[in-house]
Amino acid sequence: MINAWSLLAEEMDGTMDETYPIIETGSVDLNIPANSPYREQEELDKIRKESERKRDGRYKYHESEIISDIEEYVSSTYNGHYTGTTHEYRNVQTLDLLAARDIASGFCQANIIKYGSRYGSKEGKEKKDLMKVIHYAMLLLHFDDHYGKPSMTSGNIDHNMP
Repeated sequence: MINAWSLLAEEMDGTMDETYPIIETGSVDLNIPANSPYREQEELDKIRKESERKRDGRYKYHESEIISDIEEYVSSTYNGHYTGTTHEYRNVQTLDLLAARDIASGFCQANIIKYGSRYGSKEGKEKKDLMKVIHYAMLLLHFDDHYGKPSMTSGNIDHNMP
C-alpha cells in the first residue's frame, strides 16, 4: 500500500520519477473488475511493464505492440471457452480434459500446425490465426514443462457453487 510518507521519501531522495513514471496510457484495457481491490496495483504493473517494453531500444519490429496484442487476445479467450454445463464444472475446459489424459501437448502442437497453415488461405492473412498459433505455442510451453510442473492441477471445479 502506498502511503504519504513513502511518497514523500521517494520525492526527497529523487526516485519518484523512476518508481512512478508519468506514462501516457492511451486506451489500456485491463479487463479487471472495477470493484477489485487489486485493480489499481494490476493496472500500475501493466502500465509499468508496457512502458519498459516501449523504452527498450532493441525492439524495432513492433514487438511491444505485439506482446500487448497477445496479452489482450489470450485474456479475451477465457470468456469464450467451452466449459461444462453444470455449475460445478462451469470452469472445466476441453483442454483440461485433454491434459488429464496427457494428450494436451499433441493437441496444442496440432493446432499450431492448423492455424499456421491456414494463415493466408482461409480468410486472407488473418491476424487472429497468428494469435492462435502464439497462444497454442504458449500452452505447449506449459504442457511440455518448460516452466516446471505445477504443484497441483487447478481443477477449476467449484464445489461451493449453489
